[in-house]
Amino acid sequence: MKMHMFRLCPVAIKVRLAGWYFVVMAVAMSALGAFALLGMEHSIRSTVNEQLAVRMKFIQKLMSSSVLSSAPQSTLQENLRENLGPESQEELVQISDEQGNLIFQSAWLRGRSSFPNTRTYRGRRKRGSGFDTRIDGEPFHGISDKQGVGGHVYSIQIAQNMDDFEEATLRFRRLLIAVIPALLLAASLGGYWISRRALAPVDEITRAAQEISGRNLSARLVVPGSGDELARLAQTLNAMLERIDIGMKQIAQFTADASHELRTPITLMRTRAELSLRRARSAEENQATIEQLHSEMVRTSELVERLMLLARADSGAALLGYEPIELAELVRGVLAQTSVLAEEKQLELKAEVTSSPLWVSGDARYLCQLFVILIDNAVKYTPVPGRITVTLTEANGCARVSVRDTGIGIDTEDLENVFGRFYRADKARSRDTGGVGLGLAIGRWIAESHGGTLVADSEPGVGSTFIVELPLKG
Repeated sequence: MKMHMFRLCPVAIKVRLAGWYFVVMAVAMSALGAFALLGMEHSIRSTVNEQLAVRMKFIQKLMSSSVLSSAPQSTLQENLRENLGPESQEELVQISDEQGNLIFQSAWLRGRSSFPNTRTYRGRRKRGSGFDTRIDGEPFHGISDKQGVGGHVYSIQIAQNMDDFEEATLRFRRLLIAVIPALLLAASLGGYWISRRALAPVDEITRAAQEISGRNLSARLVVPGSGDELARLAQTLNAMLERIDIGMKQIAQFTADASHELRTPITLMRTRAELSLRRARSAEENQATIEQLHSEMVRTSELVERLMLLARADSGAALLGYEPIELAELVRGVLAQTSVLAEEKQLELKAEVTSSPLWVSGDARYLCQLFVILIDNAVKYTPVPGRITVTLTEANGCARVSVRDTGIGIDTEDLENVFGRFYRADKARSRDTGGVGLGLAIGRWIAESHGGTLVADSEPGVGSTFIVELPLKG
């Protein structure tokens, strides 16, 4: 249940950014505070050790220079008391012999717990090493060393009261504990404010996108003037909306055109059937009506098949099966098949096909359909007497098939639209001669599905040339 509720209530990006900012800042400040605290403690200890080392050298020099080798310990003790100066709680000195007997001790230490005695200390500490201890609750840091005098080896221990230093360290630690959370809070609020301000355009884009529907695809998102990633996101979404808007308009236009093209033959078939049913007709009249209905049904069936082909192509369905094809042989087969069309219209169909084999990867059935569409169009729009020339050559690693006619040609303003669906350059031509305007659209789709191109070049009154280029199989 908790996991389900968590998924229903996702955390906003600006909150997550502020949270990550808080975590990073907390880690960074904690590490910085710990480093500063350790650095302060190290600096204090280094300073104290330097001071104690100077004091140690003074005592060692005093012991070695002021006492003769034959002098008794009482003389050494007297010299130490005279030269070590006034005693205080801040700096303590303790000197003992090999047996651990004290020969000198600061007055404040007397009667209190002393430093670790010589016997315990010996062997556990290196010469000149430091130690920490507490005496009556007071913290001390000290160093120890040895000094030979008159055939005896004495252990010297010097310690410095660290109470003031510990108090300074404690104040610094409390300062860090107080300041770091305050800085973290301020940084987190600042990070949240910055992320909220930075992501505000996202909310605006979201609201604008929610208002766009299929009825107002012409609406566009406001592009921020920042020139950053959000501006590029808005521009990308606007470009996507533009493509969707164009696609929806094309679908609507395609549906309207398809409905119009289907309505005409259906109306004709219905009208002829109704007329034949109104009165008794002779066998010859019924035969003629049936032939007319059959002709319209064949035309309508072809239209439906082309519409289904385009619909499947738009859906991305895998329609083509690719295999190696020798294009010259395929083009010769298409010419043999379409020569009848040219002969019926008394047109000359000329072939200029290379003798070299040109291999491409494609679907033979659809490539045949492509070339039939181009030759059929050339036959329809070439008046008698006329000539259609089909050429197959190799150019720039591609097989180039061109279908050139001496027909009526296409106006320049119509040339870019001839590959559109249901487009007719000659708006006045009849259905009997002009088809429905799907052939070239299907032809371009077939060419592009094979990795090639289909383009047109035309001059009104002179003729048109349609050129197909397909990449050769390597």
